[in-house]
Amino acid sequence: MERVKTMASERPVVIFSKSSCCMCHSIKTLFCDFGVNPAVHELDEIPGGRELEQALSRLGCSPSVPAVFIGGELVGGANQVMSLHLKRSLIPMLKQVGALWV
Repeated sequence: MERVKTMASERPVVIFSKSSCCMCHSIKTLFCDFGVNPAVHELDEIPGGRELEQALSRLGCSPSVPAVFIGGELVGGANQVMSLHLKRSLIPMLKQVGALWV
């Protein structure tokens, strides 16, 4: 759990993902299209990925990926991120943590 928190606070936007997950790809593309450069951790490609995935599940991520952290705080998965975007709350949140300048 501590490792997730440490990794989640390393950049303004951190995404825990799996390389084969289509929703993960969509969320990563969304942030990149905004001009955000998130730290992306592909849980199926890094040592200890399974343990990180279990920790994300314990934090309440269901499904466990994608798991998006903004400003070190868990925002949630694809549904939560898209909901924030549709409410026009996502971009102001990204600006607040310094992930976007414009």
